[in-house]
Amino acid sequence: MAVPVLDLELFRRRLKTFYASWAETTPELDAVVISVGSDENIIYAKSIALQAWLLGCELHDVIIVLCRDNLCICAGRKKIEFLQPLQDCVDENVKNLTYLTKHKTVNDNQDNFIELIEAIKKSGNGKNVGIISKDRLSSDFIEAWKDVLDKDNELTKNDITSTIVHAMAPKDDSEINLIKKAAHITSEVFSKHYIMQVMSIIDLEKKVSHYKLAESVSNAIESEKYLAPNMDPQLVEVCYPPIIQSGGKQNLKFSITRQDKSVAINNDILKYDIITCSFGARYKLYCSNIVRTLLVEPSEKKQLLYNLLLEVEEIILQELTEGAKLASVYDKAKNHVVKNQPELQSNFVKSVGFATGIEFRESAVSISPRCEEIVKKGMIFVVNVGFSDIENENDRANTFGLFVGDTALVNARGPATVLTSAKKKIRNIGIFLKNEDEESEEEDENEVMPRRSTAILESRTRSEETTEDRRKIHQAELKRKLNEEAKANLLKIRGEHVEKKVKEKLSYKSQSVMPRDPDISNLKIYIDKKQESIILPIFGIATPFHISTIKNVSQSVEGDYCYLRINFFYPGSALGRFDGNVFSQPDATFLKELGNRDLDLKESFVSISHSTFRSLNTKQSGSTTSPSMNLMTAFRLIKEVQKVYKTRETEQREREGIVEQEALIINPNRSNPRLKEVYIRPSVSQKRVLGTLEAHTNGFRYTSVKGEKIDILYTNVKQAFFQPCDHEMVILLHFHLKNAILMGKKKVTDIQIYTEIGEMSADLSKYRHMHDRDDLMAEQAERELRHKLKVTYLGFTEKIENLTNKQIEFDTPIRELSFYGVPHRSTVLLQLSNFSLVHLIEQPVFIAFFREVELIHFERVQFHLKSFDMVIIFKDYAKKVATINSIPMSSLDKIKSWFDQYDIRYTEGIQNLNWTNIMKTINEDPEGFFENGGWNFLDMNDQDNDEISEDESEEDDAYQPSSDDDEDDEDFEESMSSAVETDDDEEVCGLDSDESEGKDWDELEAEAAKADREQRLQYDEDTRNNVRKRGMNKGYGDTDRAKKKSRH
Repeated sequence: MAVPVLDLELFRRRLKTFYASWAETTPELDAVVISVGSDENIIYAKSIALQAWLLGCELHDVIIVLCRDNLCICAGRKKIEFLQPLQDCVDENVKNLTYLTKHKTVNDNQDNFIELIEAIKKSGNGKNVGIISKDRLSSDFIEAWKDVLDKDNELTKNDITSTIVHAMAPKDDSEINLIKKAAHITSEVFSKHYIMQVMSIIDLEKKVSHYKLAESVSNAIESEKYLAPNMDPQLVEVCYPPIIQSGGKQNLKFSITRQDKSVAINNDILKYDIITCSFGARYKLYCSNIVRTLLVEPSEKKQLLYNLLLEVEEIILQELTEGAKLASVYDKAKNHVVKNQPELQSNFVKSVGFATGIEFRESAVSISPRCEEIVKKGMIFVVNVGFSDIENENDRANTFGLFVGDTALVNARGPATVLTSAKKKIRNIGIFLKNEDEESEEEDENEVMPRRSTAILESRTRSEETTEDRRKIHQAELKRKLNEEAKANLLKIRGEHVEKKVKEKLSYKSQSVMPRDPDISNLKIYIDKKQESIILPIFGIATPFHISTIKNVSQSVEGDYCYLRINFFYPGSALGRFDGNVFSQPDATFLKELGNRDLDLKESFVSISHSTFRSLNTKQSGSTTSPSMNLMTAFRLIKEVQKVYKTRETEQREREGIVEQEALIINPNRSNPRLKEVYIRPSVSQKRVLGTLEAHTNGFRYTSVKGEKIDILYTNVKQAFFQPCDHEMVILLHFHLKNAILMGKKKVTDIQIYTEIGEMSADLSKYRHMHDRDDLMAEQAERELRHKLKVTYLGFTEKIENLTNKQIEFDTPIRELSFYGVPHRSTVLLQLSNFSLVHLIEQPVFIAFFREVELIHFERVQFHLKSFDMVIIFKDYAKKVATINSIPMSSLDKIKSWFDQYDIRYTEGIQNLNWTNIMKTINEDPEGFFENGGWNFLDMNDQDNDEISEDESEEDDAYQPSSDDDEDDEDFEESMSSAVETDDDEEVCGLDSDESEGKDWDELEAEAAKADREQRLQYDEDTRNNVRKRGMNKGYGDTDRAKKKSRH
């Protein structure tokens, strides 16, 4: 069983709901008692359902007394410690919490019982107390308490079942999600296990009892095979023993008593006629149910009656709307039966459903003729319709029954939604056997195929819906919602987005504040380090430029002259990676070339592309230095000022987005959870050192052996991951932060605490024997170390989750749900977790949260390719798309299935798209993008690709070349395309390159030598391929020998 977890927010919210229901239904009560005993033979009880609804878990031998303004809990010592955090949930309803520790001996608890009675009498008038009168879940401790309560004649006992039902019947979103997960398991087990088992039994003519078949269904429900990726198998159990009936002995009732093997004991052999089944999965205490009837060779009458039941169920779903009376829902269902088959109204079931939740059946809220309860939004019903004891056409002595049911959710508007999606129409559940004559004709036509059995089932091929079909239907639903939600989300983000203003860099506010230096008046180049500016003499006027406007500066010597060239930024020039938009007036007039023409410098907003200064290298008479020394000094000073400016700007950019954190509150307790001798990544210093991670009151602190400290607050952790060491050489904890923090001078949002296991590399040249004792001992030591580290890290994560009340919850990647791809530079194993797609082992890490994903697009999806690419578009369109390349084509189907289960829309195409331009277009005009169809253009691309592939397939039918020719043509096209691309790239680089940014001869020679080596290796590889292709050709060997002779 899973470890119980206390959800404080859930307790606070539902306690408020219960008090509101108390005030509305039974305001005369002064207190309410919830006493939960323990009995393994009882699965469902009102007391434990109410307790689980409030606390989120089941605790036996616990007494809870709810008074008007306080709450008392009597339980064992460990349970009191577990419930201690409830003290923080005091509000206007519960102003005080009292804990009473239960003693091991029952008779020693009289003091606790007396204190509980006193609390009841102090609440309100102290006379009326609410109890669950028909509750059967008891124990010696609870019986002793009930005796004390019954003997007190001053207290009047009242049943509070109506109050509990009124509070628990409408489900909130978290409860609905849990029931949906339970219904998913139920549907999957029926579609993929039960129906296949029955068809296999009939096909092979096996003799299997109802008990054995029910046992296999029970085991399938509790297995991990039919769970969604984000579900915990420890929280799954059966609602009641599966009930399977055939042979005309259908009893249309549910059995919910616990038995030794959790299955209905019915050892009758399965008959091949009408087979009814009913079972349900329970996930995290919440129930679901499904009822189906398989019809083997049904007659026309049976098919007619079965279709009538489907119509009746549809009417019930249509009538289950908010505000309807349950009695009227039943009447309309029965009236439809009377109208179409009046002779069967006595065979119709007496109730067509009931409310479900933590309790499988809530009898007080049933769809029956006497129930006057009102339907409310959020109620979950088990709807089941059926006929029993119907006379058989051919054998009136025997009868049969039909039974169909689903789990349904009541919506705010419209009909109820069916949560159990397993198909139930005749074509899906009808099993039609072929005649022996038809089978013999098929055997004559195809004698090669072996005869398996006379019971060949057509329904395997004609009635089953493939997984791909179900995915397409679900994806169509997601497609309809995608554009509307995406448009609303994008407009919301654009409304919140504040456009970043360009900070204008001014050298001087006015001419009066310019330096009064003789060099300026003498029209020399002057560098002002204080203002980070350079003053240049242009047309006899000292003109200042801020250092940020200078792109680069170069110095060269040609003959007797020294040249200083200064290049400036201007619109249209290539900006640096981090330069951004440095033009505060982008619409101003910019000069790219400066000639000998006169220039009116009073004209505003004039910028210069570049300027060149020249001076003599030779000394003048009477001068100790040459004039070129001035330019050399200016060149050096400009470089120094540029370096200081860029360093400061880089540091400021690193600090952008850094949110000032609260101070870490140190907990002096020595028992704080801690991990010792661990590394941190990224490293604080150049060399990695060991350290300790310790949990404090409001965050973690990592302290290295050198005394360096890194603080991570709980509130700043967006998601925590635990990567176990199974099949890996490291075990780690990964913290993905909401806001970046500084580690040294680096801004980081991902921090890892890890421990290495064994050697990361091995010496392959060393001789090793398979039975070497040292190696065996080393392997054994590594296994023990893995186990020890896994236990240590798991214990640490559990302590952190309990310490933070689930504020920090560690998500673990699931290795079974993984595939290989290239998110950055190398091929890695990407794994799905409950909330994201991650790779945490190699740096840089890859994390994509499903809640942030808008759309998945698969590129290069073609049958003849071995791999494809995946593009992840995020809901924040300003964020760069994530690309995973070179995913094996064999993983495509399972990746589609996973994303479909996470309700993520995906598309596919055969081409790689330019996503930079696409996202830029969307961000510039989102309204126009969605008015033109939004993301539907990706589907149109798929349709065009399909048409192209169909045309190509028709051409291929007309002409099919040999495989050798295809490979040669592909090699030729690839070599030609690579050559063309290389030439194009060189031409582009040559056009855009600047004279001052050209590569020197050493770099060019190194690149040329590298290109020659690559070309030589490619030629050798092509030669080897051709030899292998033609190696079996004898003529090739004769030709080769003839050429060798001709050389001599």
